[in-house]
Amino acid sequence: MKKVVQRGARPAQRGDIPDTLIAGLREDLAFRRIASGFDRLRRHAALLDSLDPRQPAAATLLGFVAQWVDTGYADYGVLRRLVPRFTNGSRAALSLEGYAHLRMAEGLVALADENYDAAIHHFQFVVSVADDLTDLEPVAIACFWIGRTLRKEGRYDDALTYTERGRDLALKLGFAPMAAIMRLLESWLYFQKGRPAEARRILHEAQGALEATDDSVSAGNVHSAYGRIARREGRYERALEHFAASIHEFRKRDPQHRLLARSLNNMAFVKRLIANALAEKMDREAARRRKPGGEPRVAAAAHPPHSRDRERFETLRHESFEHLAAAESIFERGSGGVPDSRGLGNVHIDRGYLHMDSGQLDLAEREAVLAHAVGAEKKDNIILARARILQCMVAVAQFDEGIIESYDEDPAGQGATQQAEEFAREAVEYARHTQNRRLLARAYVWHGLVLAGGQDLDGARDCAEKAEALLRTETDLHGWEDLHDLKRRVQRAGNVDPMLREWSQGLMGGKSFRKISDEFAAIVIPRVWEREGRKVSRVAARLRVSPKKVRRILAGASKPKAK
Repeated sequence: MKKVVQRGARPAQRGDIPDTLIAGLREDLAFRRIASGFDRLRRHAALLDSLDPRQPAAATLLGFVAQWVDTGYADYGVLRRLVPRFTNGSRAALSLEGYAHLRMAEGLVALADENYDAAIHHFQFVVSVADDLTDLEPVAIACFWIGRTLRKEGRYDDALTYTERGRDLALKLGFAPMAAIMRLLESWLYFQKGRPAEARRILHEAQGALEATDDSVSAGNVHSAYGRIARREGRYERALEHFAASIHEFRKRDPQHRLLARSLNNMAFVKRLIANALAEKMDREAARRRKPGGEPRVAAAAHPPHSRDRERFETLRHESFEHLAAAESIFERGSGGVPDSRGLGNVHIDRGYLHMDSGQLDLAEREAVLAHAVGAEKKDNIILARARILQCMVAVAQFDEGIIESYDEDPAGQGATQQAEEFAREAVEYARHTQNRRLLARAYVWHGLVLAGGQDLDGARDCAEKAEALLRTETDLHGWEDLHDLKRRVQRAGNVDPMLREWSQGLMGGKSFRKISDEFAAIVIPRVWEREGRKVSRVAARLRVSPKKVRRILAGASKPKAK
């Protein structure tokens, strides 16, 4: 193993930084001996507090302290206090190796402050001088940190390139546990690219390499990754088990660990999905009971409809709100007093979906606006796109619920569909600035749904095709009901024009006039229903037909339930 030394080092004097301290910190990091590294740092706390740039190896020590802060030794306030001590004058006296370590510390502070461009600039300097450094450990970490930063920006393909470079370098140095940490990010990136099988394989290999370590945070990250894979595959109960395990591991390090908030947010999201599935089940059961010949009244009285499901539904929603509140508290505190804006943005969005599920559209809209403000402040395209998608969904729901009464006017003087389309269009633009294919596909889907509602079927079809192209590598489209709905609308509408064209040419196909009238009603009534604010009574009055016939036609067209 190479020994890290400053060029031109002199014999140790009183107040000097022991070479054994730096070597020990380096090895503990490389082999993920977390308790040993924390103990080593605590025993030298006074040396860190009095760190002087004039001390030989001071900058190198600071670089390794930065890596330990990243593992959770202390918050970023430590680095914010120490980095400014290295003024321009003291920097001029640093060796290249010391200066590279200083840039690592500066880059990590920038990353914590969500100043991603500055962070990448610092880390790329370290990578650029790799050939002139005696120790390549910081180069491996710099590649890894570049990958993490690019991942936060949604630049997944670029992030994977740097992450794999850092992994290969760590393995070349003989640091298998360090490489395993990088493989966790590598797995997550393959997962985002729609390759869950490969993501799971990499995750399993990384988990094996970390089993002999005491790195509870990495163990928590492993469970968190498994949980997100299970969630995307629709295995919600299994996802909850993994997220609970990740929370347990994070709390071993810190009861309020910043990564714990992420798992709480994920648990809230999954519990919402389970609650929604229960709501659909209860709705189906209620509809079955209302049908003629359904469950006899005596049997129904003996078995109160879905009482256990209702109780669990309420519990899941309550717990989801609690998880989000706990996550928000941790995200607001952040690290060193700097809030985690990405985390806060996600909390607002997921809370907005919970409100939307219960029909509290005003609260959902407020959360979406707050999320957009967070994203705008940090120029976070992922949060901005997610917020605009939620705002689009709220605008569509407001029209569907009759809160906005027409396509032409709303309280703000703007057409409902025009507002929804603007939100969807902006979501597409924000998502295009990332390499998050699923996010962009979701934006296209909602843009298409809005266009379909406004009868722009060509535009809706184009959006559906673009979304499908982005998801082509996905092996499972669980959770994409909105895409399926868009495709059904486009396909159903695509069959109308040829039929009308045949009728206009006198081609009846051997059908009776009554049959043709029924088919024409099936074409016209759903469109009038859309135009009349999805109100059955208005359609009946406008077309002078019975409300019963309107409902029958709508049911046959597989439209959403009419009011």
